[in-house]
Amino acid sequence: MRRVREIQDKDRPRAGRCQAPGGTWLYCLLAMGLCLCGCTFRQEAAFSGPSWQPPPEAVARPPELPQVGKWMLDAQNEPAHWLGELRGAKHLREPINVVIVDATARSAQEARQRLLRNLAAVGYTARKGHSAGYRGYIEGVVYPQLPEGKEEAFSNEPFEMNNNHGRVFGPHPYRAGWLFIGAFSREKMDLLDKVKHRYVSFNQARDDLSQRLDTTTDYRIKDFLDLDNALIGDRTVTSGDHDGVAVLMTTAGS
Repeated sequence: MRRVREIQDKDRPRAGRCQAPGGTWLYCLLAMGLCLCGCTFRQEAAFSGPSWQPPPEAVARPPELPQVGKWMLDAQNEPAHWLGELRGAKHLREPINVVIVDATARSAQEARQRLLRNLAAVGYTARKGHSAGYRGYIEGVVYPQLPEGKEEAFSNEPFEMNNNHGRVFGPHPYRAGWLFIGAFSREKMDLLDKVKHRYVSFNQARDDLSQRLDTTTDYRIKDFLDLDNALIGDRTVTSGDHDGVAVLMTTAGS
């Protein structure tokens, strides 16, 4: 019996040792890669950005919700300026003006799929011709933008036409569900202008999107959040017509 146990111990797979048929190392590497992808997918879907803490004045603390950044961020985690446009002599800063809580999704992937489906249902699909690479801050995590494609944003018209467009960030785990934040604006297009895209409004895009989602999809307008991100009287930056309010939307019945 002792001899048998020694043989069994010798032949038992050891941690970190490849047990592929015939010792095929390529097989091992492929299997390890598939395991890693499968094991980390859900975590990556929920936490897809680096941990970073913005200055306190750049964070909003809406009641009973996670802390969220007041502004859409650029690639350097600085508040994004709307295509570098100036209003008078002031830079135009892009506010977060939409918050969505999915209280029924069982996973980050399901919450994301519902978001994409609902946006498409009201005509806000991922379209080319927009700046990209933006980020959004939610309670200690910086999330890359949705949609993920190069030069893409969610827009209700092609970029060659006047349109509402924006980016969404998340999903972030919240209670038993998931939370997104978004920044949406309206622009006009003038092919004869040296600067083709011109800012029109943040409020118009926010209101159009939220009302369409409320009447057409299973998202419902639940509240209006004071994010304290209307810039009034600042000498160097402005938030345009933004009134400091984000529309809070939740899944129906939540």
